Amino acid sequence: MPVYQLIDEIIFPPQSHAEPNGLLAIGGDLSVERLLLAYSSGIFPWFNADDPILWWTPDPRFVIVPSEISVSRSLEKVLKKGKFAVTVNKAFNDVIKSCAQVRTEGGEGTWITKEMIRAYCKLHEMGFAHSIESWYEGKLAGGLYGLCLGKCFFGESMFHTVTDASKAAFVSMVRALEKRKFHLIDCQMPTEHLKSFGARGIRRNEFLDRLIKGGVFPSGEQCPVDFGIFNDH
Repeated sequence: MPVYQLIDEIIFPPQSHAEPNGLLAIGGDLSVERLLLAYSSGIFPWFNADDPILWWTPDPRFVIVPSEISVSRSLEKVLKKGKFAVTVNKAFNDVIKSCAQVRTEGGEGTWITKEMIRAYCKLHEMGFAHSIESWYEGKLAGGLYGLCLGKCFFGESMFHTVTDASKAAFVSMVRALEKRKFHLIDCQMPTEHLKSFGARGIRRNEFLDRLIKGGVFPSGEQCPVDFGIFNDH
């Protein structure tokens, strides 16, 4: 299969045309319109700072169904003790920048470039991107961010500077989303860390069907969703 070069028009080729590794297209931009169409279509950007923008739609797709989350006994004890205060959308900019910084300081590469940070901060301002923060002794100790479309959450990255801080934020979010009957959490690529929480791979076609059932429109015409997930509704 060829890797498509995107044009100025905001469109993507069919996901079935992706390479076996999930790479679908190259180029384009990180405009709000293109990003919303991408996520709504089961596609996401992932690239290194010196690379052109790369667009992916892996098969299988790694997801967590909120009702299937698995939490270790040791982490349950941490959560019950209330070691961390967990909030929503209190420090989005700090969370996304920390996700990039922690990876860089750890000697890893990061796809969270300045261009990506600007794009997702814009999505946050518009009500599409959200952060979950974990605080320890009044300081930001961990968190994660991603997009919420319909009843689906598309996770992007997480970080911690205190042990279990990001795990506390993640589990709190998943359980809150389960109460609000969210269909799935997109984890994109498989990792042992997320697998330990019950994440699993599903076929691309099933993933796309679940997005539609979760109120995600393939046209990309999405409305911001109330993400006060720790409030009872």
